[in-house]
Amino acid sequence: MDRRQRKTRDAIFSAFTGLLEKQAYNRITVQEIIDAADIGRATFYAHFETKDDLLRALCEELFEHIIDTAMGHSQTHSHYTCGTPADSVFVHLIQHLKENDRNILALLSSQNNEIFLRDFKTNLKKLIQLRFADTGKLRLAELPQDYLVNHIAASFVESVGWWLRRGMRESPEQLAHYFELTMQPVLRMQQESSR
Repeated sequence: MDRRQRKTRDAIFSAFTGLLEKQAYNRITVQEIIDAADIGRATFYAHFETKDDLLRALCEELFEHIIDTAMGHSQTHSHYTCGTPADSVFVHLIQHLKENDRNILALLSSQNNEIFLRDFKTNLKKLIQLRFADTGKLRLAELPQDYLVNHIAASFVESVGWWLRRGMRESPEQLAHYFELTMQPVLRMQQESSR
């Protein structure tokens, strides 16, 4: 993607997330996104087929950054305040949620947004697969890996939901620590942190 295309895509993302601050996802129209981004209809459709595709791309962008950082491919900033490689992936993701990058909290807590939640879980599973399953850090070998990955992703989503309902009182580090404690039977967190 060239710079001009990237700039247009960023303008669409910014317009979309700006609209999310004011109204629910299901009430936002493509025309409102086009108007807020100050682009033509053809330009929008050159980048995204539907509003749902835009939502999917927003979720994928967040996870691509986190996956790249987790795998050591790029690191433009650091949220590794917990100090161990094992928990940094979860802390990093929770930090992005806390900072509400791209208005992701509005999407996560939306009652009517099954599409984003499904895409969030799908990308979370990819992250868990790459960071833990593919590197042999899943315990309980008697259970299928995809079952364990799904279990971890679902548990993380529920943990984030609990945190949101409580007004995000816990720091990202605390929430990651709670999550890790519950996942110790499944994830080899201690072994990873000793590397």
